[in-house]
Amino acid sequence: MRNSKIRDLTFMAIFIVLIAIGARITIPVPVCPFTLQLEFTTLAALILGWKKGGFAVFAYVLLGLAGLPVFAAGGGPGYIVQPTFGYLAGYIFGTIVTGLIAGKNREHKSFIRLLAANLAGLMVVYTFGMAYLWFIRNIYMTGNPITFEALVIYCFLLAVPGDILLCVFAAELGRRLLPVLEKNDLLLDNRTQVAGV
Repeated sequence: MRNSKIRDLTFMAIFIVLIAIGARITIPVPVCPFTLQLEFTTLAALILGWKKGGFAVFAYVLLGLAGLPVFAAGGGPGYIVQPTFGYLAGYIFGTIVTGLIAGKNREHKSFIRLLAANLAGLMVVYTFGMAYLWFIRNIYMTGNPITFEALVIYCFLLAVPGDILLCVFAAELGRRLLPVLEKNDLLLDNRTQVAGV
């Protein structure tokens, strides 16, 4: 049991670091820069499940708001009023949705099921991100509004093809990794039982 908890905490810590690294890998797109955060939040959902994956992403966001420079443009509590903060909140709920749809057991998951889970999570991220960006730009920052057409073009049409590719890649990677991780978990559990721990 103790080994299992240590393993879970280790995986969550690894994903927090990976998400932070993904935030720094940026492809400049007007209004909504494209990063690799989605890849790692999605993989966290597939590998850790909705609860642990969601907690890892939540912890990542809290660390950034506490001041650690883990976001694409740094960190700190002032990040809440950044137009793109909605995507960070969306990653938390998107991870939960992806994990719930993908299911609990790691093995015997088809590529189609994993891809469907990833795309559902992606839509959650976009819903939070675009709604929050519109609110900040049109209600909070009244001097810098964005039209609905510009929002759709820059924050959806230009960004979503790359994110769909990330979802496809994560689904294939998950399909290959999950049975291996499940097998290793069983081996570790068996060793623990034999050792009488």
